[in-house]
Amino acid sequence: MKQEKKYDIIVVGGGHAGVESALASARLGKKTALVTFSTDSIARMSCNPAIGGLAKSHLVKEIDVLGGEMAKAIDATGIQFKMLNTSKGRAVWSLRAQADKNEYSKYMISVISQTPKLEIIEDEAMGIIQEKNTIRGIILRNEKKLYSKKVILTNGTFLKGITHIGDVKIQSGRYGELPSQKLSQQLREIGFEVGRLKTGTPARITKRSIDFSKTTIQEGDKIPQPFSYATKNFNPKNIPCYLTYTNEKTHELINNDLSRSPLYSGKIDGIGPRYCPSIEDKVVRFEDKSQHHLFLEPEWENSEQWYINGLSSSLPIDTQIKMIKTIEGLENAKIVKIGYAIEYDYFPSYQIKHSLETKLIAGLYFAGQINGTSGYEEAAAQGLMSAINASREIDKKNAVVFKRNEAYIGVLIDDLCTKETKEPYRMFTSLAEYRLLLRADNADQRLYKYAKEINLNSQEQLKLFENNTLGTQELIKKFRKQSIKPNNLANIKTDKTQTINKLIKQHLINNKNIHLLHTTYFNNYSFESVDQAFVHSLYEGYINRQQQMVDKMKHLEQKRIPKNFDYKTVLSLSTEGREKLMKFRPETIAQATQIRGITPADIQILLIYLK
Repeated sequence: MKQEKKYDIIVVGGGHAGVESALASARLGKKTALVTFSTDSIARMSCNPAIGGLAKSHLVKEIDVLGGEMAKAIDATGIQFKMLNTSKGRAVWSLRAQADKNEYSKYMISVISQTPKLEIIEDEAMGIIQEKNTIRGIILRNEKKLYSKKVILTNGTFLKGITHIGDVKIQSGRYGELPSQKLSQQLREIGFEVGRLKTGTPARITKRSIDFSKTTIQEGDKIPQPFSYATKNFNPKNIPCYLTYTNEKTHELINNDLSRSPLYSGKIDGIGPRYCPSIEDKVVRFEDKSQHHLFLEPEWENSEQWYINGLSSSLPIDTQIKMIKTIEGLENAKIVKIGYAIEYDYFPSYQIKHSLETKLIAGLYFAGQINGTSGYEEAAAQGLMSAINASREIDKKNAVVFKRNEAYIGVLIDDLCTKETKEPYRMFTSLAEYRLLLRADNADQRLYKYAKEINLNSQEQLKLFENNTLGTQELIKKFRKQSIKPNNLANIKTDKTQTINKLIKQHLINNKNIHLLHTTYFNNYSFESVDQAFVHSLYEGYINRQQQMVDKMKHLEQKRIPKNFDYKTVLSLSTEGREKLMKFRPETIAQATQIRGITPADIQILLIYLK
């Protein structure tokens, strides 16, 4: 009799969550299987061909520090890099890179194929194997079984996926790819709550049909910065994108055909992303606006296929064609792929712990869009953390759970576990109350100790992070003591001798001349250390204030709530508070404070009762 295969960890799904999950699992020494419909579709950019952007870049930097692959992949395959929000404070500076989507996928496939202990299995997960609410493995097509200690589901939009184009409905996980039909039904029968969400993508057009003279060129940075701390000799391509706009004719055409949109005709049950809506949703919700900007982006180097960023739509084909031709520069556009909406099953994320393990089935983890999130970066962060925690559970180690003041990953996962996800969740800087502490530029110093404990990154990188951290701490003290005179070697303008700290606070040392401070006075330190000491000095008062807020929350983080605590016995709780606490089952008082509907009075009552 043929012996069934056994693994430490099985990862289902080859998207951005699945890739990070499988790589981390195998690199941590666990025998891993990555189950995907097709090897060729691994790490496919099915929507926007880009990595990073507002707040998302913070996630990518954190993934890199912890030992993930996304930052290295985009540095190797990006075709334009640009730092956004540089006119604002450092907390919201965000790096964005346009990707060569073909090369990005090839890069990830190559890395996965060369990773020891990692096996790719082209098949479909039809169900899970569980015994006494504990995972045992998965069932593939033809009743074939794979056994494992842990299973991580990263199914993306494939769970009962339906593509909508006007009145047309096609069962698919992505356009032209089969959906997963049986898995979510089995999980529903086991007892998981299942919901429906919707996302979408715009049409693609040919480059030769665009009149670029009617658009505005958008180039990347002349001196680009990489995402990964490991990237050296960075000299990427700088292929431009172009800006154009919708207009009143576009909006009139959309309004006239709204009844043919499945979004407004009732054919789509799922809720779409509020902050990345379809063009028909934008026109309805922002009826006072006469135009919406659109970015024309190449999908790969020398690509004839271009992406219309901002024109996501599920309108009928004839309407989309007419709509596109009303846009300046696209009057003669030739459509390569039509835009569409996709509706899929997800599992409201109050059903997972902060480790991303499900509360219902021990050893079963959810990561990515299955939790109701949107975006490659959010998915990759969850994939990485699910594998780290699944591996640590096998090794009988505590899960790694970041606090909200430690990482954007911590904010992301805490939001998923304490807030009801009724629309696709997307990361924003505004969601992080300690965002001045959680800058993209200090990810290494924030997470160095965790990276060292997890031991997924290289020893060379861990040493670099340690040196940068120690260097920054030394320089913060030196900046308070060391003075600079007028007519100094660094050509920093000051009419009297002042400490570096005071010169920074007066903006006499700024982002433009910080490199002069480094090369003239502190070239025995890394530029990263000098830069971080500069940022700390500049925002010192605000940073101290946020740190005081963090300190106030610490005692609430230390107050744990028993796993099976009976909230029904606490009669003084508000009715809504009791219902939410029973539903979300927070592990600490600090987590309870993040749940919508929990009042300060509820928290005080809980504290008294637990004491």
